[in-house]
Amino acid sequence: MSTTTTDPTSAPAAALKLGEGAVVLDAEVGERGPWSGVVAAGDVLTIVDLHGNQAVDTLFYGVGPDGAISPSARYSAQATIAAQGNLFLTTGSVLRDQESRPLMTIVADEVGNHDSVGGACSQESNTLRYGHHTKHQHACVENFLIEGARHGLGKADLVGNVNFFMNVPVDADGSLGIVDGLSAPGKRLALRAETDTLVLISNCPQVNNPCNGFDPTAVRVIVTRKGRKR
Repeated sequence: MSTTTTDPTSAPAAALKLGEGAVVLDAEVGERGPWSGVVAAGDVLTIVDLHGNQAVDTLFYGVGPDGAISPSARYSAQATIAAQGNLFLTTGSVLRDQESRPLMTIVADEVGNHDSVGGACSQESNTLRYGHHTKHQHACVENFLIEGARHGLGKADLVGNVNFFMNVPVDADGSLGIVDGLSAPGKRLALRAETDTLVLISNCPQVNNPCNGFDPTAVRVIVTRKGRKR
């Protein structure tokens, strides 16, 4: 699957979507900012890396029949990695909750490698890694807390997250590195919801390592639904 040749910042959602059916949501997530939305079972979420080399930190929570967010049905990196026998995520990877129940499946991927172990930056980790002068910098944990509060989620509900488009190679000795991303302007991936799922995004604001090319940029999220007319 090749990257779209249209300008992803201005193209109609129908030209960018990787899921079948009508577009039911099209939103831009600004650089450094958060976003959240419930993706209904069967719907497909396409994430577009508008300018390339942008890390998209993402969490997932199951939604009950009554529409309530279920923190007990939250994404589990451990269950996801164990079930697929691979640290990295791509087409066919099933994102699972802590009981190994499927939340979402990656059904299309133009990058081919997404991180499951690098975690989210925080003001504390910035200080530890890059020095006390970075303490004031906004970070992904703060984005998750701000956006999660809209759904009744707090710090205790945060878990290890997925980092879409982020390149975190693992050396033979188990050490990790954050290096230049494999993405490019217009690259996309798509996730199909296996159950109603709250998707919580921090469009990573990190400027101290190459995960964003030291220049955070916007991304686009598009949700499509089968069986619905345009």
